[in-house]
Amino acid sequence: MAKGRTALLLSGGVLEELRITGLGVIEDTTLPLTRGMNVITGETGAGKTMVVTGLGLLFGGRADAGRVRADPGRAVVEGRLRLAKHAAAAVNARIADAGAEPDEDGTVLLSRTVTVEGRSRAHVGGRSMPVSVLGDVGEQVVAVHGQSDQLRLLRPAEQRGSLDRFAGAEHEKLLETFREAYTQWRAVEDDLADRWRNARERNQEADLLRLGLDEITRVDPQPGEDDELKAEAQRLEHAEGLRTAATLAYGSIAAGVEGGDETPDATSLIGTARRTLEAQAGVDGKLGDLALRLEEAATLIGDVSAELSAYLGVLDADPARLETVYERRAALRGLTRKYADDVDGVIAWADRAKGGCPSWTPPTSCWKSSTANASAWPPRPPTWPAG
Repeated sequence: MAKGRTALLLSGGVLEELRITGLGVIEDTTLPLTRGMNVITGETGAGKTMVVTGLGLLFGGRADAGRVRADPGRAVVEGRLRLAKHAAAAVNARIADAGAEPDEDGTVLLSRTVTVEGRSRAHVGGRSMPVSVLGDVGEQVVAVHGQSDQLRLLRPAEQRGSLDRFAGAEHEKLLETFREAYTQWRAVEDDLADRWRNARERNQEADLLRLGLDEITRVDPQPGEDDELKAEAQRLEHAEGLRTAATLAYGSIAAGVEGGDETPDATSLIGTARRTLEAQAGVDGKLGDLALRLEEAATLIGDVSAELSAYLGVLDADPARLETVYERRAALRGLTRKYADDVDGVIAWADRAKGGCPSWTPPTSCWKSSTANASAWPPRPPTWPAG
């Protein structure tokens, strides 16, 4: 296709169809194209330049918003490309990397949209992707012939490709063998890099586990300790009120005479009541039954009295002990903020971490295999045909 003295050569495939919408003087047109030479002719202003411009956009060229028609406000260029055999592998690999694939018939659908605001979008095979992908496809299939240069031949990759194709079929076979060897070597290099990266990540994880275990070991939490300390802190904080209540209760049931007043306690009163009923139990057996029940009550009150006495014996408003409890609870909270909701969970975390803490490296056989394969590059150079 030509405009003046500029021509586009599709050496990497056949553009079977080109549709341009909203670009310059072209409102909407579809060009069915064929193999061989396609020439666009027409009077000045007929749109020849816009066809070449559209092809440039389709293959990743710079977008010029000034060429977009105000109505509909965007220019769209679409093309269906059937790739030549020598370009298919490279193009298909590039679009596959970008997440696209050819149609079922092997053609590749390309699309470029430019808005009047200058925003540009590209699609390959119906998938949105960077405009640079269209440019990469264009490098493989399009050559621009200008008045003073053949731009494609300035690309080192194209120079190598032309030289390889000129060398003939036997050379192409050797080149393919070399490419396969290079691909295998790259795969081994990537595998080795992954092994090193995984080893480094595992060792970093192990370091974090060790730090956590060291912290937990220093604090040395015990099962249920957080609940026990909470209860102890409450007792120490309210020691005076607890002592007053326990003392009054003990005095009421077992202390006897207090403060010089002859006020009988509950134990004495129950004993008097029991003896009174037993004295008349021979007349009415019901009173004997009640006396037995009072005896049981006296036994229960005696147990409560003993427990109150023991409770008062250990109840101590010790500010130093309270401070110690506060400090211990703070240390445990430092663990529960990082590792689990409670102390039992922290202990379980430590048990799990102990199993994953040693430094990790892949098996020696894996290292030797990958390193040996990577060291095998470069592969033995192919024997090029003489003459």
